[in-house]
Amino acid sequence: MSAGQVAVLAAVAFAIGSPILQSMANIGLSPSEFSRSGDQTLRAAGYAFSIWGLIYAGLVAFGVYQALPSKRKDPRLAVIRGPALVAIAGIGLWIWASAFDARWASVAIILVSAACLTFGLQRTARATPRPDLKARALVCWPLSLLAGWLTIAGAINILTVLTAEALIGPYPRAAALAGVAAVLAVALIVLRSHGTLLYGAPIAWGLVAVWFAENGSKVDVAVLALVSAVLVAAYAAWQSRPTAKAL
Repeated sequence: MSAGQVAVLAAVAFAIGSPILQSMANIGLSPSEFSRSGDQTLRAAGYAFSIWGLIYAGLVAFGVYQALPSKRKDPRLAVIRGPALVAIAGIGLWIWASAFDARWASVAIILVSAACLTFGLQRTARATPRPDLKARALVCWPLSLLAGWLTIAGAINILTVLTAEALIGPYPRAAALAGVAAVLAVALIVLRSHGTLLYGAPIAWGLVAVWFAENGSKVDVAVLALVSAVLVAAYAAWQSRPTAKAL
């Protein structure tokens, strides 16, 4: 195996092992405890985070696939391997940043991870020829799922840190609305660039979870989140139709 292939496998192990070690050893804050320190502005229902099981399974599949001897010099993997390495290592690092309450570090980590992976997928989408079904299922889809989740998780993380640092000011509702609107805008821009259902699905999933969490206290925020979820899901489905150039 090449150094890049080994590095991706190590990053997958680090990403999956970090929350397990943090929880078993009870090191610092759990992710939920970290979030509770500033979730008064925007929340997502707890069930939404069950998506990590699917994300981790996809990352294992990707890690094994890209490590195959036949994929050592695959040109498409050469494009996405670096950005994927940054993002996958980043989700492990985020666990430790949140555990030690390194708030601004958590923001930097999640934003860099999301940006690197999104731009990497965009470059991959422009490569030719179009990947076969196996490559889409084991490379494009797992990484798109992660990129989509990081998009909405990044917005919530930023608002959590701003709230915990007392930087939101007297307008938390406006900040929450702005956060949801920003997620919608980013999702639509990315989907237009390289539309894939697996990028839009976790964003819609997270926005519905925001609707569930905020429906009782911030009705306007909840409604915007639900409308945004429908728009993202519909546009992702449209961009992923057989005639579209989707991953």
